[in-house]
Amino acid sequence: MNGKLLILSLALATDLSIAMAQNPIEQTAGRTLLGEFAPRFAELNDDVLFGEAVWNDTTFDLHDRSLITISILLGKGLVDASFRSHLEMGRRHGITRTEIAALLTQAAFYAGWPNAWAGFRMAKEVWADDGAASDKERFQQQTIFPIGEPNTAYARYFTGNSYLARISDSQIPFANVTFEPRCRNNWHIHRAAFGGGQMLICVAGRGWYQEEGRPAQPMLPGTVIHIPANVKHWHGAAADSWFSHLAFEIPGENTSNEWLKPVADEAYDALP
Repeated sequence: MNGKLLILSLALATDLSIAMAQNPIEQTAGRTLLGEFAPRFAELNDDVLFGEAVWNDTTFDLHDRSLITISILLGKGLVDASFRSHLEMGRRHGITRTEIAALLTQAAFYAGWPNAWAGFRMAKEVWADDGAASDKERFQQQTIFPIGEPNTAYARYFTGNSYLARISDSQIPFANVTFEPRCRNNWHIHRAAFGGGQMLICVAGRGWYQEEGRPAQPMLPGTVIHIPANVKHWHGAAADSWFSHLAFEIPGENTSNEWLKPVADEAYDALP
């Protein structure tokens, strides 16, 4: 790897880590309710429990950390206002109605049937309008990046609906591209005389990437795809899942995109 590409890779990693660190948990309830009466407790609640030490630690994502916390509170029988607050927080962190129902059902055998009944009563209220939410809105809860607006500028190169959100326009520009189930872009080539190509990082859902002459490769959250310049390929969502990836255009000389034929339904439907 030459010096220019090494600097580029480091910059990409830095830019992505900054983006992934967006929206940290910020808590002020301790200081609001107990700041004068118990300032030390308020500080520990806001800055330690909900600060860097626990809730903003990256070992677990916020979705899983909410599931853990809800399970512990239920197990201790603390089905109170605090429990409801954590249910509401968990929903904001992407816990679905199906997931909370499964969690409470399993917890009933360990935490007690009455506790589970109390938990279900609150959960039904918190997720009361979940059935009215669109698939797109529910998918948005799974990712920290915005889905963005309909990708009308490139719609003619896609089968199905896609959405585009520009994440950064400085240093190394990149965007979040979201595909509805079965949506995929046409076969295409990123042309370049030197350098160029593209890097994809899956951030939510399940999708596919395929180069001409090679088997399709599944993409799951965390999957990184390096696409060399001048290689024919396509990418898009799985048939039963929404899908989002970050798309980084790698700088090069005399770069352009060459759009080709759509991916045939027969070939797409044959994917495992």
